[in-house]
Amino acid sequence: MAAQLYKTTSGRLFHAGQIAIITVGLPARGKTHVARSLCRYLRWLGVPTKVFSVGNYRRHVIGNASSLPHDFFNPGNLETAEARHKIATECLQDMIKWLQEGGQVGIYDASNTTQDRRKEVHDILISHNVHPLFIESICDKSEIIETNIRSVKITSPDYVGWDPEEAVKDYWTRINNHLEHYETINDTELSFVKMINVGERIIVNNVKGYLQSRIMFYLMNLHISPRIIYFARSGESMNETSQKADAELSLAGKHYAYTLKNFLLALREREKKERKEQGWDDDERMLTIWTSARQRSYQTAKPFLDEGFNVYHRPSLAEINVGEADNLTVEEIKAKFPEEYEKQQKDPYHYRYPRAESYQDLAVRIESIILELEYEKNDVLIIAHESVLRCLYAYLFDRPEDEIPRIVIPRNYLIEIIPSAYGCRETRMEIVDTFVHSVPLLADLSHNGKKSD
Repeated sequence: MAAQLYKTTSGRLFHAGQIAIITVGLPARGKTHVARSLCRYLRWLGVPTKVFSVGNYRRHVIGNASSLPHDFFNPGNLETAEARHKIATECLQDMIKWLQEGGQVGIYDASNTTQDRRKEVHDILISHNVHPLFIESICDKSEIIETNIRSVKITSPDYVGWDPEEAVKDYWTRINNHLEHYETINDTELSFVKMINVGERIIVNNVKGYLQSRIMFYLMNLHISPRIIYFARSGESMNETSQKADAELSLAGKHYAYTLKNFLLALREREKKERKEQGWDDDERMLTIWTSARQRSYQTAKPFLDEGFNVYHRPSLAEINVGEADNLTVEEIKAKFPEEYEKQQKDPYHYRYPRAESYQDLAVRIESIILELEYEKNDVLIIAHESVLRCLYAYLFDRPEDEIPRIVIPRNYLIEIIPSAYGCRETRMEIVDTFVHSVPLLADLSHNGKKSD
């Protein structure tokens, strides 16, 4: 709930009603990725949202893929069809109950591949005064499907402990079982969105309402292409206590900037080699660097710019504004603003010092960055202040607002984040001198040749 729009007594947005998002599509089309990403975004906005996954219910009742008959997903098998329908209905009823108890957006993550099943779900929801919105994921590009299948053998709870090649074969069987019976949405009386080739084209039908429009806007920026996000803090500046000074990097900060560049490029080269050895047909993605417009941020990226990488300045990535607490130590803040300090300690997320920003203000400010990050298909290194990285980290890992001010992002660590359908995975690595002799301590890291938006 980091960037909550506003609060009501019920916790809901009173003008939006209760909404059910129903996913539609064949396996390996990105439904789960869309469901979980949308849930994370809506929760970030403060909308009570929860994913109800039929797959999770099935695993709880029957087990993972190794426990299933080979034709479990074949609609022609009446015995397994009945079992699947029972599990799906239980999941749907639990979602409705949760909505009635205070939830606002329930996301029903299932295949829902036939018109009859969608009508059944639609009618049940309408009878409970819940507004249904169908999101159909369509993909006719084999390379996207194959990439999704490869990621399944790594991240899906169904294939824990499986041989990777056997997992891929089993998943293809599951897809083929659905394929013969799949019916695309063509009922124009329904509210639906069709995402074609993971955001390449979007078809919208009968979608109305404020919250539904926010959902649409988010989906227009979403994709499921593989990529890596890196977080790194800005290097040490000549004046670490004053935000207004906008000081240049210190000698230690310049050394850090070159060390970061060398470390990350060596890491990417090593990981590229490992992926090839594992049989991945790896189309190397470009690395793009985002910084704030503050000197210590874009100067930390200067070594990347010198290597020919694209470096973009995002003013929204500027650190949290501390207002009248600028250039003051903690002890000086206690002495000058004793009452303000006590309020800040009680509620560090919402409280703001005089003429300052709160973490909530910062979270609202970086929403444009979040949407741009979802849209970006290149790998991205974000070099920013710890306060900004805390908010971005909380968004990606769905952390509650009260934890944000206390998330630790050490300066001497690189955080590698890999998004997937089942959540983000992170690796923290200490930034060490990979090529010590290539680090010019007295390098000119002045602001040259920047690209701004």
